[in-house]
Amino acid sequence: MADWLDRYLKVNITAKLTMIASVMMSWRCAEWFMHLEEPTTAQASFVSVIMGVMTGIYGLYLGREAKGK
Repeated sequence: MADWLDRYLKVNITAKLTMIASVMMSWRCAEWFMHLEEPTTAQASFVSVIMGVMTGIYGLYLGREAKGK
């Protein structure tokens, strides 16, 4: 059991799956916004915040991966 856990932590599957899910959700948000006929300011603000959050998530992900943790 400990061997499996060590490999799991070394590969860091949870972080990779979280990053993939975050990218998919932000992509769907962008698709939703592009399909709106007449987007409102609130909808544009929502998408802007989501994309800004993704920038932070991506930066944290890359920083963590570069350290090998």
